[in-house]
Amino acid sequence: MEKNRYIDLYIRYLNIERNYSEKTIISYERDLWEFFDYCKKEQINFIKPTYDDARFYIMYLKDKRNNSSSSISRKISSLRGFYRYLIEQEIIESDVFYLLTLPKKEKKLPKFFSYNELEQLFVVPDLNTPLGQRDSLILEMLYATGVRVSELVNIKVSDITMSDNSIKVLGKGNKERIVYFKNVCKKRLELYLNDGYNKLNKSASKYLFLNKDGRKITTRGIEYILDKIIKETSIKKNISPHMLRHSFATHLLNEGCNLTSVQELLGHESLTATSIYTHVTNDRLKEVYYSTHPRAKKGKSS
Repeated sequence: MEKNRYIDLYIRYLNIERNYSEKTIISYERDLWEFFDYCKKEQINFIKPTYDDARFYIMYLKDKRNNSSSSISRKISSLRGFYRYLIEQEIIESDVFYLLTLPKKEKKLPKFFSYNELEQLFVVPDLNTPLGQRDSLILEMLYATGVRVSELVNIKVSDITMSDNSIKVLGKGNKERIVYFKNVCKKRLELYLNDGYNKLNKSASKYLFLNKDGRKITTRGIEYILDKIIKETSIKKNISPHMLRHSFATHLLNEGCNLTSVQELLGHESLTATSIYTHVTNDRLKEVYYSTHPRAKKGKSS
C-alpha cells in the first residue's frame, strides 16, 4: 500500500493515545484511504480539500458508489476526526467537512430476541463440559450485563466482585464502568470458575473467557460459538452476539427501567444512542394496550 505520513501519524495517534480498538482503527484507516484514492484520481489536495471537494465527494459516494446514508455519515465522521487532528497539530487551519450537511440516516430498529427465543438459546450448552460451561456463561453474561462482545472478551477474573455481583468493564474510549449480574448468571459463573475454567486455563491466563487451547477468546470466537448454538434451536433470524445487548436494553425498558439507567449500563455517552430502544418498546406498549384495554379491544373487533 502507498504510504501517507499524515494517515500513518493519525492511525498511530488513535492506537496509542486514544486506545481505539483494532476494528475501529481498521475502519478509520479504510475510510481515509478511500478518500485519499479519490483525491488522487480527481487531482485534489488531500491535506487541504475545498468545501466543493468535500461536497462532491458525498455526491460521489451516494451516486457512484451507491453508499447508504449511514455509511456516508460514518465515512465523513472518520474524515472529520482526521482533519480535526490535523488542526490540533497545526498542519491545517480549518476542516471543510464540518461545514457539510450529512444525508439523513435511515432509522434501523435494533433486532432483539424474545423471551422464548432466549430460553431456547440458554438450554443448548452442555453444563457437564468445560466448553459448555463457558458457552453458557457467555450467553448469560451478555444478556445479564448488556456488555459489548469486545468488552466481554477483555474481562479478567480480577474484574469480578462476587460479593456485590458486579464486573468492572473497560468500554469505548478506555472508559471504565460497572455492570451487574444476578442469580442465574452468578450460578453459571461459579460453576465455570470452579470447574471448566480450571481445565481450560493451561497457561495461567488472567482472562475469564478462554478458548480450548487456554488462550483469551476472540470476538470472532464468540460469533462462532453463537452461530453453533443457534443451529441447535428453531430460531430462524439472522443473528449476531450484539442482539443479546439489544435484548438486554429492550427487555429492561419493557419492564419499566428508566432510559438514563439503561444508558449508564450500556456505557453510551449520549442518551440519543439509547433512545433508539424506545421505538421498540413503544411498539410493545402499543401491542399490550390494544390486547388488554377493554375499549381498545372492542374497537378492534367492531
